[in-house]
Amino acid sequence: MEAQLSLADRMKLIKPSPTLAVNAKAKAMKAAGADILNFSVGEPDFDTPAHVCAAGKKAIDEGFTRYTAVPGIPELREAIVARYAADRGWHYEADQVQVCCGGKHGLYNMAQALFGPGDEVLIPTPYWVSYPPIVLLAGATPVFVPLDENENFDLTAENLSRCATAKTRGIILNSPSNPTGAIFSAKALEKVAQMALERGWVVISDDIYDTIVYEEVQVPHILDIEPKIKDQTIILNGVSKSFAMTGWRIGYSLGPKHVIAAMNKIQSQSTSNPASISQKAALAAVAGPQDFPGMMKQSFLPRREFIVGQLTSIEGISCVNPAGAFYVFPNFSAYYGKKFNGKVIAGSVEMSEYLLEESFMATVPGAAFGADEFVRFSFATSMSAIEEGMRRLKEALGKLA
Repeated sequence: MEAQLSLADRMKLIKPSPTLAVNAKAKAMKAAGADILNFSVGEPDFDTPAHVCAAGKKAIDEGFTRYTAVPGIPELREAIVARYAADRGWHYEADQVQVCCGGKHGLYNMAQALFGPGDEVLIPTPYWVSYPPIVLLAGATPVFVPLDENENFDLTAENLSRCATAKTRGIILNSPSNPTGAIFSAKALEKVAQMALERGWVVISDDIYDTIVYEEVQVPHILDIEPKIKDQTIILNGVSKSFAMTGWRIGYSLGPKHVIAAMNKIQSQSTSNPASISQKAALAAVAGPQDFPGMMKQSFLPRREFIVGQLTSIEGISCVNPAGAFYVFPNFSAYYGKKFNGKVIAGSVEMSEYLLEESFMATVPGAAFGADEFVRFSFATSMSAIEEGMRRLKEALGKLA
């Protein structure tokens, strides 16, 4: 047997994305004939709007298939600037915008440009699965700031102060949150802004779910609460969630010119420009009608009400009502330690495996988000699937002893 090539040490720091791994396993089981209900998917269950698809097709027909500028075509960056000015009253210039290959790519570029060995990055927990590995790949250390279910997963001054050190370089905010759907309060963001200004932190605001909010209020944002923090803030966003464009792979970042320039350097030596065709489609999304996110939200709303009601009706399960995004994050810890056919449900991994194998329901274990008590369900699926899923869930939990 030939010797295998050795891998770089950095490969010891990361694992494959657990959400994508669960989705892949569910798809494989479905292809083999299993009646899978997939609650693991982190994408809207809608087709990309017709006018956006038409813009992509037009780009192909007109031969817009060559390299573009590394940070994205000027008209898309200008449209992003105009959208933020109109919607939020925040003023940027085109060279403060980078268009990249999805929001995750923007996070990676940012981390490579700003973080390094010796730096610590605060990550409120539960967190999106890719935050820690991307920080680790930059050579920095993730520091987890615990959030309490009983406080609606809000960030508290006490926990923030307890986790911050002289090595803290920045903090990642995700509001509305994946996986909890929670929104950080103005009070919490005011404390973050105060500490960031005093200590020179960079604030990374991942706003990818900012158009999917169920309460009729504007989500508190750190740039509204403390405008002085703008020069220390990187905004991450994209069209994936707002316009059901996950496969088009277009994200964007906004921030200080020198940081965006550094991120462009990284991008120039990795992917170069995002796909030209996808950029034209994204331009149609950003510059065109903005009613699509609202339409999706109206569809998600009754699903949210139903799934939360069903989950909280089950003895032993608690579930915070998500204020945004399209996930619920119920607490299953009351069922840990129970058994099925001699196998112990020790935590969220075993619970998700049990639900997949026994009930053909794909979920994501909370351990993937740094919170083992919980299991994530996406309600970006049909109401009929949710109804059947809740029936299967109750049946499966009833078999545990």
